[in-house]
Amino acid sequence: MEMVEMTPEMLDREHICCALGAKSYEEAVHGKKNWLKDRMTEGLVFYRLDERAKVFIEYLPAEAAWVPVDAPNYMMINCLWVSGKYKGQGYGRLLLEHCIEDARNRGMDGIVHVLSGKKLPYLSDRKFFLHHGFRVMDEAGPYYELAVLKWNAAAPDPIFRDTAKSLTVDEPGVVIYYTPQCPFASGILPEWKQAAEERGIPFGAYPFRTREEAQGAPAPWTTFAFFYNGRYISHEMMSRGKFEKYLDGMGKDQ
Repeated sequence: MEMVEMTPEMLDREHICCALGAKSYEEAVHGKKNWLKDRMTEGLVFYRLDERAKVFIEYLPAEAAWVPVDAPNYMMINCLWVSGKYKGQGYGRLLLEHCIEDARNRGMDGIVHVLSGKKLPYLSDRKFFLHHGFRVMDEAGPYYELAVLKWNAAAPDPIFRDTAKSLTVDEPGVVIYYTPQCPFASGILPEWKQAAEERGIPFGAYPFRTREEAQGAPAPWTTFAFFYNGRYISHEMMSRGKFEKYLDGMGKDQ
C-alpha cells in the first residue's frame, strides 16, 4: 500500500484519519484541517497511508510545535497512530523511519515525542519508541515522559519547560485547555459543558490560539488538559458518561 504526504490543497478533499465518518465531529475536523494548513507553512508534515484508515504520523520542527518543550533543532512528533487491522504490519516503523529521514535531511539533531510512562488512551506506546532507540530524557507529573532519539551527541538534551510541570490553574470548577490538533478535543466540549452545568459546576474551556500560548501551557500535553478546582486531572478526552462519573464521584469532593 502507498503512503502519501498531504498538501494544503489535498486537505480540502482528503481525510486526515481522525474521526472518520463521525458527523458530530465534522466541524472539529474542519478546524483541524485549517490548523494543519497554517502549520504546514512552518514545516509540519502529515504523512499517511493512502487508504481510508487511521495510519499516519504528524510532525514538525520543535521550535514551531505547540508543546511546552525546549528542543532546538529537533523534530517533534505530534502524533503517530496505527489502528485496527493495520496494527502489527510494520506501518508504525515505516512512519517513524520517514520522520527520521526527513529530520536528518533537514540537518536536525534528533526527534522528540511526549508520551506516558504507562499505557493510557491517546498517548503513544512507550515500548514502541524505546524499542526504536528513543530514551527518556525528562519527566513531568503525573505520568508524562519526554522521549528523545538523538544522533548528534553534542546537541543539548531536550527538556520540558518549567510551566509544563506546574499542573495547576487559578480557577475553580472544570477548566480545559486545548488545541485544534485533535478533533476529539474540541468535539467533546459541548457535552462536557452541559454535564458540568447540570451539576452547577463552573466550566471554562480555553483554546490555545498561538504556539507561544501553547509553549507556556501549565501541562506537558497541550492537545487536551483537564483541571478540576485548580488541579490537573487528566489528558483524556473522556466520553460524557465517564466525565459525569468523575464529577459525581471524587470530583465533587475536591
